[in-house]
Amino acid sequence: MKKLYKIEEGRMICGVCGGVSEYLNIDPTIVRIIWALLILCAGTGFLAYLICAVVMPNKSAVM
Repeated sequence: MKKLYKIEEGRMICGVCGGVSEYLNIDPTIVRIIWALLILCAGTGFLAYLICAVVMPNKSAVM
């Protein structure tokens, strides 16, 4: 069973994009670009990132 978590190694800000990319099994750069577009175009991406940064557990807490 897959779990969604924040990564601790290789993270840029909080590790949310890295965790999402591991969950979806895609490159973290793609997730970061999509998230940046959501922030720039819709404005809701920033709020969603903050919520994920607070709610998602760290990888070490899950494993």
